[in-house]
Amino acid sequence: MNIQSQQQAAGKVRALNKKSNAGIYLFLLAGGVILFAIAQFNIFRLSENHALLLKKLASVATLASLAMLLVALAEQVVKNKVHEVSRYYNLVRALHLAGIILIVIICISFLNQNWYAAAVSLGLISLVLGFALQSPIASFIGWFYILFRSPYKVGDRIQTGDLRGDVVEIGYLDTTLWEFGGDYMSTDIATGRLIRFPNSLVWQQAVYNYSWHKFPYIWNEIPFHIAYESDLDKVEDIIRKAYQFLHGDEMIAELKKLRAALAATPVDEPDAADYPIINFRIHDNTWVEVLITYLVEPKLAAAVQTALIKKVLADFRAVPDQVLFPKSNSR
Repeated sequence: MNIQSQQQAAGKVRALNKKSNAGIYLFLLAGGVILFAIAQFNIFRLSENHALLLKKLASVATLASLAMLLVALAEQVVKNKVHEVSRYYNLVRALHLAGIILIVIICISFLNQNWYAAAVSLGLISLVLGFALQSPIASFIGWFYILFRSPYKVGDRIQTGDLRGDVVEIGYLDTTLWEFGGDYMSTDIATGRLIRFPNSLVWQQAVYNYSWHKFPYIWNEIPFHIAYESDLDKVEDIIRKAYQFLHGDEMIAELKKLRAALAATPVDEPDAADYPIINFRIHDNTWVEVLITYLVEPKLAAAVQTALIKKVLADFRAVPDQVLFPKSNSR
């Protein structure tokens, strides 16, 4: 990741991080301590039962506020130390969940004196809810799978089933995508629609991730049709120079990273000697089809394809005696 990308990621982390609530939690913590002191010294001459109840409530409020204060402070530490948006997002989600669980334990501990009865009641309730809420529970467990196995993260472009989009939120129960393509678009451009699907979907069907963190590129290809009389060596030279003009040696370096990543696997690495990859084949009609295969960031696929087509066609037209197009308009 270059310096500009790091700065952009840090900016996104700051944008995601809302104003800290540490001051509010500190105020609530002080209020809980004051209530506990009032109940302990019985300043208002309350009855014994009322004083005991107030003491329990004050204890719960104090410890709950302390727990949320610790979560808020931990969130600030994560904000300062983690500059990757997806990691920051997942850690904050985990911290919030830990805070909620801790508060529930505190409430049960102080408001229920009979631990055995509370445990039995909680067990029975959990059993009933387990049957009634199988899908939400599967989605919640799916959130843990997404968190630790990371089939996708916030910011990734993914496809699962017929759903395609950029991940904008991973909740405890569902995932939200910013759709691209879809029923109304023929290109990889955002449609403006949001898609929500349960996290349990990761157990049921494959997830295609276009944004693998080790190599966030995909292969794309563009076909060009030329006449049999064209100089194929000249065509190949024009395409390579056009690609070099638009992208320089950046993708050559990225392809070397891919080869290094695949070297530790049984997968054969692609040959980077002649990149971009250009192939010729005879089309069913009366022309030669030229296929250019190249690497591109998934979210820039449409823009890069457009720029490359415009550049290559302009260069083809500059040498009409060497690059000829089929005379038929049927193509």
